[in-house]
Amino acid sequence: ESKVVCICTEGIEYGPRALGHRSILSDARNPEMKAIMNEKIKHREGYRPFAPVVLAEHFDQYFVSTSRDHDYMLRAVSCVETSKDIIPSVIHVDNTARVQTVTVEMGKLYRILKAFLELTGVPVLINTSFNDNDEPIVFDAVDAFCCFLRTRADILVLEEEIYFRSDISDTEAL
Repeated sequence: ESKVVCICTEGIEYGPRALGHRSILSDARNPEMKAIMNEKIKHREGYRPFAPVVLAEHFDQYFVSTSRDHDYMLRAVSCVETSKDIIPSVIHVDNTARVQTVTVEMGKLYRILKAFLELTGVPVLINTSFNDNDEPIVFDAVDAFCCFLRTRADILVLEEEIYFRSDISDTEAL
């Protein structure tokens, strides 16, 4: 349904990228999702791409690389021609993407991607860090809830709890 989902679960991450524990996820198939996420969350330049996260066993269907080491979203890879049609919101203008591959060892993120694949036939989501523009990545549940309320994300997952913006009355007063 093209919802924007914030995830804060399974410990803290460190380093330059969101890897699924402090992430904002959404549907890479929606060609408008980059603009939607910029409007709701990131408030950044429109030319800046969002990164894809993909089940490792499906990497070759969407991306091209001589390396299989894409666990940390550190390298841009070329995209298969059909990727532009299937997952347009994560393909940069030069036909590259800064992809993260996910294996079963990665826990909840793997299960989310597997469920998305079962629902849609596509094992790829947008994955960006759980923070607003010019803010550090969220640290704990309090940070996550505050960031969720400040932005216009649709769903917040805190460990095993799920909060829907539509169920929270008068977020403007908060």
